[in-house]
Amino acid sequence: MKGYSVRDVARMLDLSVGQVRSYARSGLVDPHRGLRGEYRFGFQDLVLLRTAKGLLSRRIPPQRVRTALNRLKQQLPADGSLSSVQISAHGNRIVVQRAGRSWQPESGQALLVFESDKGEEARKRPIAEPPEREIPGLDAEDWFRLGGELEQGAPEQSREAYRRALELEPRHVDARINLGRLLHEAREWEAAEKHYRMALADRGDDSTALFNLAVVLEDLGRRRDAMDAYRATVAADPEYADAFFNLARLHEQAGDRKSALRYLKTYRRLTEDA
Repeated sequence: MKGYSVRDVARMLDLSVGQVRSYARSGLVDPHRGLRGEYRFGFQDLVLLRTAKGLLSRRIPPQRVRTALNRLKQQLPADGSLSSVQISAHGNRIVVQRAGRSWQPESGQALLVFESDKGEEARKRPIAEPPEREIPGLDAEDWFRLGGELEQGAPEQSREAYRRALELEPRHVDARINLGRLLHEAREWEAAEKHYRMALADRGDDSTALFNLAVVLEDLGRRRDAMDAYRATVAADPEYADAFFNLARLHEQAGDRKSALRYLKTYRRLTEDA
C-alpha cells in the first residue's frame, strides 16, 4: 500500500513517533491503514502535520493546535485544503488567511487586517513550507506532488518543491512545466521561457508546454515567435481551442483577416462541440 509509515513521517518532519501517532489518534489527520493495521500517511497528512509542527514551534499549546486545525478543516469549503490557506501565529492567536479574509479558526471570528500590521506580516515566514532539502525519503515524484499541494496557498514554497524535484530528476517534464508557469505568473518571463524550452527539449510535442511558451513569448513582445509556438501547439493537439483563438487574435492584429477568420472558425467549432 502506498503512503508513508509513522517512522517515515517522523523522520521527514522531525517529529517524534509519539507525536505523529498522537495526532493520528486525535483525528487531526485521517491516515489509511496498511495490511497489518499500521498507519499509512498521504501528502495532505504531511501538509497538515507540518502546519501543526509550525504552530507548535511558535509555542502554541498542542491541544489548541489540534482544536484549531480540526475546526479549520470543517470551516473550509469542500474543495478547499490546507494548501489553499496561510496559517500564522500572532502572539498567542492562530490566524488563517484565505481569499482576502482573515479569521481565528478556534472561534470562527473574522479579523480585520490594519495597515500597521502589513510590515510585520511581510516579515513572517509562512508555516506551510516544504520539508528541508536535507531530509531523506522524498523522491522527485514526491516533491512534484508536494509542489502541487502548496501551489495555491504558498506559491514560493511550491516553486522550491518543483526545483527540488528537478534536482533529483532533471527530465521531470511536468515539474518543469509547473515551475515555468509559477515563474510566468510571477512575471519572471525569461526564466519561465527557459523552463518551457527545457521541457520541450525532453517532450517536444507537449501541447501545454508549447501553449505556455507561446503566451510567455507574447508577454515578452515576441509576437512572431508566439505565433509559431501556437501553430506548434495546434499541430501537437488539433483540439487545443485556446491556441486557435490566440492565433486568430494575433493574425487580426497583424492585419491578416483571412487567416484570423480561418482560425476563429476552428475555435468556434471546437467550443461549440464541447
